[in-house]
Amino acid sequence: MGKGQETRERLMDIAEASVLTKGFGATSIDEIIAEAEITKSGFFYHFRDKNQLALALLQRYVDREDELLDDLFARARELHDDPLHAFLIGLKLFAEMMADLPKGHPGCLVATCCYNERLFDSDVRELNKHALLKWRRRFLAELEKIAAIYPPKDDVDLEAVADMVTGIVEGGIVLSRALEAPQELSKQILLFRSYLKLLFMPAYN
Repeated sequence: MGKGQETRERLMDIAEASVLTKGFGATSIDEIIAEAEITKSGFFYHFRDKNQLALALLQRYVDREDELLDDLFARARELHDDPLHAFLIGLKLFAEMMADLPKGHPGCLVATCCYNERLFDSDVRELNKHALLKWRRRFLAELEKIAAIYPPKDDVDLEAVADMVTGIVEGGIVLSRALEAPQELSKQILLFRSYLKLLFMPAYN
């Protein structure tokens, strides 16, 4: 990594820490450059304005999230060959990772703050849409593998079930922050896991 890229990453690290503490709107460019010990022109060399910083934080989150989920569900598949059981294991690992926000996965909090506070920026909206569609494709592919072996007990739209993951994670983040209870997100993921067991698991007499 070159010096310029190192500086850019450091600026984002500082911004991310501040966003986790007080939100994106209350994070100022002046405090970022003061902590980074660079000039204002040095900041603007890397980011045209605060919107571009928000976009960069979102993009970094999306990239890290892809790697994280790839690794997590790959580990789950190594633990069980059956697609349903592997997916349930993956969700359990996911819940454990998210049980201690922001330590478990700080990027998701930063992304939520950046998106909510820059909701009317078209580039931010487009990147968020792209990320949500990637989640839909990722989880729909897993659900289709499961449904091919275990027909669902209810007439459900698997694409809508895949989108539940996004709804649960985003809603769980809001719940966790509002109640100041990091474990709430993990509980919501585990409830979704229980729903999938009820939906797909064959009944044994």
